[in-house]
Amino acid sequence: MPRQSQSHQEANISRQIPKKEAKFVTGSPMKHIVVMSSTGAVGLMALFLVDLLDMFFISLLGEVELAAAIGFAGTLVFFTTSASIGTSIAMGALVSRSLGANQPEQARVMTINIMIFAVIFSAVLVFFMLSNLQALLAMIGAKGKVAEAATDYLTILMPSAPVVAVSMAAGAALRGVGDARRSMYATIIGGGVNAVFDPLLIFGFSMGVEGAAAASVLARVAVMIFSIHAVIIHHDLLARPRLGAFFSSVLPVSAIAFPAILTNTATPIGNAIVTSNIAQFGESFVAGYAVIGRIMPVCFALVFSLSGAIGPIIGQNFGAGRWDRILRSLSDALKFVTGYCVAVSILLWLVQDWLVAIFSLEAEAASLISVFCTYIAITFIFNGAMFVANAAFNNLNRPTWSTMLNMGKATLGTIPFVWIGGNLGGAAGVLIGQAAGTIVFGIVSGLLVVSQVRKMAIEHEQQEAEPEILEPSVPLTPFCSSRTYMGHEDVIEESLASDTKA
Repeated sequence: MPRQSQSHQEANISRQIPKKEAKFVTGSPMKHIVVMSSTGAVGLMALFLVDLLDMFFISLLGEVELAAAIGFAGTLVFFTTSASIGTSIAMGALVSRSLGANQPEQARVMTINIMIFAVIFSAVLVFFMLSNLQALLAMIGAKGKVAEAATDYLTILMPSAPVVAVSMAAGAALRGVGDARRSMYATIIGGGVNAVFDPLLIFGFSMGVEGAAAASVLARVAVMIFSIHAVIIHHDLLARPRLGAFFSSVLPVSAIAFPAILTNTATPIGNAIVTSNIAQFGESFVAGYAVIGRIMPVCFALVFSLSGAIGPIIGQNFGAGRWDRILRSLSDALKFVTGYCVAVSILLWLVQDWLVAIFSLEAEAASLISVFCTYIAITFIFNGAMFVANAAFNNLNRPTWSTMLNMGKATLGTIPFVWIGGNLGGAAGVLIGQAAGTIVFGIVSGLLVVSQVRKMAIEHEQQEAEPEILEPSVPLTPFCSSRTYMGHEDVIEESLASDTKA
């Protein structure tokens, strides 16, 4: 090819690939953590507040069975949501690393391919769960009228899980590029839609729990539309789907997504174990636990958002080889989550009687709220440590470490603890036992991630110190933990050129 023609072609390619700044490789890590977590928390809180309103509206119907049904249904919905969180983790990790390594076109390709992957996986999971819905509800202790109400709720809500998968993937892509603001706006819009349609459908159309489910479906669609619009229009972060490119990306996506999915489904597994243990003490206790399940994410939305916030920060610095900033980001994140959890726990202790009154809880359910606000809330510090560790391992090509820690917590850190707690202290003992297991695994996670990152930093320094003649002149791929050959530059340019022509 003549040099002039080749130069002209390269210029065209350069113009078509948008310039994306890896904004987290400079500046204060603590500032990035605060900004990303806060914006993410505002968006999550909007959705969680609507879930809390769901529970409040259902409680106004005056039937404890309906509140219990929402609690059982929420446990199963958490499985589909956790799977979507897993695929969104792959999105955040691969997009942020590509940007950190100055590979914007790779980020665009991964965005569309991960969305396709998320929809396929979510659809398969929903089909399986709906096909076995009665058995799954019976497994966690739902029966009679409660099981019927939960079935009505889930039959409407669950088919919209692929919509959530796309929304979460798009939100992760926005955070990966550093646009936490629009990711926040998407969830706020969803919360607003849900808040409007909840009372309208539940009371105006007398649909009860079915109305609550329908309102949630509308909210999910609204979040997806806004998120996709932001990804395409504001960031041009969505490449044209190509079958060959999708199959080529399945391996790197699966390497992060499947361990991340297993990691996140560990939480609903643990919750299912806790719910089934509480169910043996009566439906009133299940209703109390359902209220806790709505209060907890509202109060600790910032902790839940921390994993999505710290992930892109670590991912971009990993792509840029900035291990000093990765270590500092981990330290700042742990300090941040500790201070926040202490403040929220004090607030919950002060308002526990008000919470009991507003949800019209009976004595048994009220006792669980008191235990949560007095003893359990402060242990979220250790949940936060696990979230930080999960984000670090998922973004540093160690996703199986997150899986092992979370599966360990869902089994070894839950089953024996809640069994002992239930036998010693009834339903309240179940909650205390779950918290004890969280403390153990939170400490282990924090120590393990700091140790592992320090080890990886030392290995990186040793590689950099090797004589230049022994160092292969190739880039560090964001999809592996060591230097690998990605092909010669002329091959990459030729491939990009052919894609541009296509």
